[in-house]
Amino acid sequence: MDKQLTKAEEQFMQVLWELEEASVQDIIDQLPKPKPAYNTVSTIIRILETKDFVAHKTKGRGYIYFPLVKKADYSNQTLNKLVDGYFGGSFKSMVSFFVNKNDVDINELETILEAINDKKTEK
Repeated sequence: MDKQLTKAEEQFMQVLWELEEASVQDIIDQLPKPKPAYNTVSTIIRILETKDFVAHKTKGRGYIYFPLVKKADYSNQTLNKLVDGYFGGSFKSMVSFFVNKNDVDINELETILEAINDKKTEK
């Protein structure tokens, strides 16, 4: 998987990842106001199908859509592209940036360090 989603596509994928499967109307119901038109959502969902992010099954006269790509896989790919593109491939540079620019507090840093140490002990 090496495809990027547009902002709208990602918004609809977030809904599908949460619901696990949904009709176009189910997706619309989960979106904030102002709600997009039914045809707009339907078109974007079909685009997501052509990108192999979504598939469908028939239910009555309509379709139920479900994600083919796991949220964790897409998140990992997107994060790696961010790190490569903006931080020269260095997670250390990315973390330093967020610590310096976003006033990360000491408790958050300790939680991050604990997670890193837990991951190291798993290996």
